[in-house]
Amino acid sequence: MSLFYSSTRGFASVADYREAARRRLARIAFDYLDCGAEGGHTLARNRAAFAEVHFAPRVMEDVSCVSPAAPLCGYASAAPMVVGPTGLNGLFWPNADQVLARAAAARGIPFALSSASTSLLEDVRAAAPDGELWMQLYVQRDRRIAESIMRRAAEARYSTLLVTVDTPVHGKRDHDIRNGYRLPLPVTPKLMLDLLCHPHWALQIVRHGTPQLVNLAKSLGEAPDLQRQAQALARQMDLSLTWRDIAWLRRHWKGRVLIKGVMTVEDARLAQHHGADGVVLSNHGGRQLEGSLAPIEVLPAVAGALGASFDVFVDGGVRRGADVVKAVALGARGVLLGRAPLYGLAARGDAGVAHVLTLLYEEIVTTMTLLGCTSVETLHERIVDVPPQSLCAVCSSPPASRLLHS
Repeated sequence: MSLFYSSTRGFASVADYREAARRRLARIAFDYLDCGAEGGHTLARNRAAFAEVHFAPRVMEDVSCVSPAAPLCGYASAAPMVVGPTGLNGLFWPNADQVLARAAAARGIPFALSSASTSLLEDVRAAAPDGELWMQLYVQRDRRIAESIMRRAAEARYSTLLVTVDTPVHGKRDHDIRNGYRLPLPVTPKLMLDLLCHPHWALQIVRHGTPQLVNLAKSLGEAPDLQRQAQALARQMDLSLTWRDIAWLRRHWKGRVLIKGVMTVEDARLAQHHGADGVVLSNHGGRQLEGSLAPIEVLPAVAGALGASFDVFVDGGVRRGADVVKAVALGARGVLLGRAPLYGLAARGDAGVAHVLTLLYEEIVTTMTLLGCTSVETLHERIVDVPPQSLCAVCSSPPASRLLHS
């Protein structure tokens, strides 16, 4: 295919869209999108860890035909990336989840919808009737809510379930405390000044209303009430959830099951032992546990220990197509995109998401061409140099006896 850089309206990279999103969104909304837990050190580490992985390209290879197509959970994806699950996207653009799903489907990659979405999962399916849709799930104390979401997602032809397990409680987010962020948004002098400084975003909120966690409301069987929805999501997580509950999930979900939030070889082995189809190595985009390792740092050890038959995905800090290539070369089946498409969404809506995905796809192809690799099967550890600290003790394989008794 022809290689070119898209620069629509001067946007050359995801970083350009981040800056445009910062200018358009009110501070309270941008910080919710952009910031991490506590001081943001884990968030910064996610990006820095990618920068520490370097390429060793091969030359004089026939690269006249380069394709990043990759099988992802049985789906022939155009590239090894998924638009990952992110909550409360209606804060950035109207009908945000439908916009994201349509853009992913148009580019031939999966879209994963969050339980905390601001669009009904049925409406997202209607917006992308032929798209590959995955469903993210939080398990709450009242498991009937999760069972309802799984049933509805199966009826709407969602193929893969991502069970997020790294949020028994919300991580401490200093920016939310400083901004007075909570749901529903509090009407304060500080917020009113913020709105006046960002009139386009403010007009959006006035026209379309404060976004609602409609999926949660439907499965709760309640009329829309954002405060009750937020309380249900934040305070009623099932703290008793264990690996044995994968069997409960299997009773209610017949498709593939991925466990999202794993960060060690030990937990990846437990996921496999208890019947999951794969894991997503994730520290929740640096929004939960401050001081966590970056997912890309633990990827080589996990992928090496679990084998090719077990799906290992990674997220956190992906901003360039080269980051996607690095992750695949280190053993990932693919990456989940979190903030990157949201920057495009917040800056320019449909056009912004579409262009971000195009930019990443083009950068993947360019990187593979310069590496002398024509397919994802040719991406392997020999083309990257990984710092020794990535193979850390916390990622090492546990004794078999510990696994069997977990």
